[in-house]
Formats: sequence, structure tokens, C-alpha cells
Amino acid sequence: MDETSRAYDVVVIGAGPVGENVADRAAAAGLSTVIVERELLGGECSFWACEPSKALLRPVTARADALRVPGLSRAVRGPLDVDAVLAHRDRMAAHWKDDDQVDWLDSVSVDLVRGHGRLTGPREVSVQTPDGDTVRLTARHAVALCTGTGTALPDLPGLDTVRPWTNREATTADRVPRRLVVVGGGVVAVELATAWQALGSRVTLLARGETLLRKMEPFAGELVADGLHEAGVDLRLGTRVASVHRENGGDGPVRITLADGAELTSDEILFATGRAPRTTDAGLETIGLTPGDWLTVDDTCRVTAVPDGWLYAVGDVNGRALMTHQGKYQARIAGAAIGARAGKAPVDDVRWGAHAATADHVAVPQVVFTTPEVASVGLTTREARRTGRRVEVVDYDLGRLAGAQQYAEDYRGRARMLVDATNGTVAGVTFVGPGVGELLHSATIAVTGEVPIERLWHAVPAFPTISEVWLRLLETYRDAGGR
Repeated sequence: MDETSRAYDVVVIGAGPVGENVADRAAAAGLSTVIVERELLGGECSFWACEPSKALLRPVTARADALRVPGLSRAVRGPLDVDAVLAHRDRMAAHWKDDDQVDWLDSVSVDLVRGHGRLTGPREVSVQTPDGDTVRLTARHAVALCTGTGTALPDLPGLDTVRPWTNREATTADRVPRRLVVVGGGVVAVELATAWQALGSRVTLLARGETLLRKMEPFAGELVADGLHEAGVDLRLGTRVASVHRENGGDGPVRITLADGAELTSDEILFATGRAPRTTDAGLETIGLTPGDWLTVDDTCRVTAVPDGWLYAVGDVNGRALMTHQGKYQARIAGAAIGARAGKAPVDDVRWGAHAATADHVAVPQVVFTTPEVASVGLTTREARRTGRRVEVVDYDLGRLAGAQQYAEDYRGRARMLVDATNGTVAGVTFVGPGVGELLHSATIAVTGEVPIERLWHAVPAFPTISEVWLRLLETYRDAGGR
């Protein structure tokens, strides 16, 4: 076993999209930078989450839309070509090879060490390589922990014997299980239930809560539940799993016992029951922090509990907003902050968010790629009430729009805009309906820019498009006595 030591200005642990962006910004500032990765460069999003899951879902949502288009619906009534869908998924996941990312790192002058990296003290990282060697890295300025999250599996009797699916197995499977039980009621659960039902599984979705997508507006979960029912999913709300067991010595189907004593049998069981930070084996104990914890950070992603400010926790690992696009946003801020604090770049307080809350607090956009789609940004009604923020709620039936009627027959959807009652700006927006994901960035700009309602009247939507909903929301607000 060999041991080597190297020193860099910045050491990044984790080469998903977040770590890659931190490393890119640090290197662009003139800092020598190394990135450490134990799996594939590109991380969870590229290989086991965003890219493969949306590749599975795109044919599903496209067919659902086509089934409501006159003159086209008859042509798309047959089953999906499963082999073609899975082949498309494989291409979008680059066949689980990271050659392109390695080439990109070379192009931006960032070094790579493959292996499991963990902190061993202030500004020190030890990497165990696949060959059994040890590489000791020292950071002159900063260490960025970008290790993301993994599935938080429940503590269930028999779980360790059933080989449960997580998002990783569900996005890489090369066959369609005849029966699939999905446990969970959040985004991952409803998206993967949508995909596998359309690909031919008989899907049963078990959710502990009485609604789906409970962090969003209630109507979002209700309309997604309707879509799942129509697709043939057996949806059971208010249901808790008590135990699981795989029959025939671990080679047979999964027997699932529910809290009410009912039993189900399935070929596979997928747990989409939340996420946990990958900090259990990150060496946090060597710097006085607790392994397995989320890491609290300031608005430049610097860990607040670490003296001298050398440790950054960027992306999912800090628990602020568990989405790839938000992690990359944080990475751009953190990379600029590291460069500036090292004296390699000008300090830009506006970019850092020193004068206003950063967008991972107030304007987090999210799309749920189900049928129908859900798109949301900013506050929900529930969150406004919880935080004591006074808002006026404006609702509109998307199906009334000429653009929606052009999009699909029997278009069903709903829009909600929250207006800050104090300053007359848009505080939150939720859209539910086919194709609404592409409406989201306009809402994100309105919320992030704190656009006054008076100015939105001058943003004229094209006719006939679904984006005309903005005009209808403004008219509804005015007619209700608003500005």
C-alpha cells in the first residue's frame, strides 16, 4: 500500500453537479483545485436520479398529452415500446460511464482523485483509493463537502432481507416487474409510480399521509392522485407498512404486511421515504461535528460551526433545498466566495446574498414530472400561514384558457398566485396541468425579482398559449379588489 501527500488551495469532496461547479468556480478564480469521487463523476443526478428518471417519464407524459390531441389519440393508444424507452434511459445516463466528465475536468484544470474521501482534521482529507492506496490532501484555503444525500430507509422488520429498491434500482432496472409496490407520497414516489405503471407494472402506492406531495399546495396532490388513479395505480393513502419479507429463501416475491393487518405481495418494493445526508463516514468527528448530521451553513455555504471558516457544505448535504438546480446555484455562490476570500476574485456582496435572502430560501423552483405536471416556486399558502406572512390567494382554472384547449381536449389544471398583502409583489406560484413545467421560470423571475403586480400588467402573454394564465390571474386579483 502506497501513501502520497499533496497540497491544493481547494479540496472538493464529491463530484456530482454541485462539486463539479464548486471546483470549476474555484479553478476559474485561479485556485489550484482537486476533486475527490468514490463513484461516477456526475453523481446521483446524472446516473441514478434526474437524468434517468426523466428519460423514463418523458415518453409517458408525451403519450398522455397525445391521447388528448384530436387526430392523434388513436395512433398512440398502444403500449409503450419498453425496450426503446429503456434504451433512451441508458443513453441519457451515458450508459453509466463518466468519460465525458473526466474530459471536462481536464479542460478546466481540476485534478481528480478517485476513492473515498473523508476529513481527518482541519483542512485535511484522506482518500482511500480503489487500489488500496492512501492519498492525503491538504487545503490551503477551503474544503467543500458536496456528498449529497441517500435514501432514508425506514426501520422495518425484515427490510434487510428483501433487497428493496431505492431510486437507484428504480432508475437503472433492465426489466419491468410485473408488480411493484412504491412506499412514499413525495416527488420520487409519484414520479416513479407514474413511470413504471406506464411501462407495464401493476403499481400500488402506499402513502402514510392523507395527501400526496404534502409540501405543495393541497390541490397539487389531489390532481396528481387523480392522474395516478386514471393510469391504473392502486393508491392507498393513510397507510403504513409494518413489516416486509421476501419469500422462498429470499428469491421469491415480497410479502408486505400493513399496520392494519392487510397483506400485499409484490415482485419488488421501492422505498421513496425521504433523504438523509451522506455525512456518516465523512470524518466530521475529527473536527468536532456529529457524523450523519445535516450541516448548517450561512448564505455562502460556509459551515457555521467550524472555526476559521474553511469548511463549506454545498448542495443537498446542507438540507436547504434538495434539488440539483439549487445545489448548482449554491455551488456558484460558494465557488465565488472561496475565490474572493482567498484574494483571487472581487468580493460581490449582491451575488453572495449579503443584502437579501438567497434564492434557496425564498424562490426554490420545482417541477414534478407526473401526469399532470406540477410546477411551483416560492411560498405555498400553508407556508405563508406558518410564517405569519400576509398573502392574498388568487386561483384560476387553467382549463378555461384558449391555449390550454388548443394543447389538449379536456385539459384539466389549476393555477394559484400568492400576492404579498404588504408590498403587492408575487410571493409564490403553483401550476398543475399538462405542460406547465415550462411556465415555471417566468414565475421564478417574478418571485425572485419581487416584481410588483403593477409591472406584471405590462408583461403581455402571447395568444393562444397557456402562459396567458398570467393575465387571467391578474384580472382575477383585480376583480377581487386587488391592485
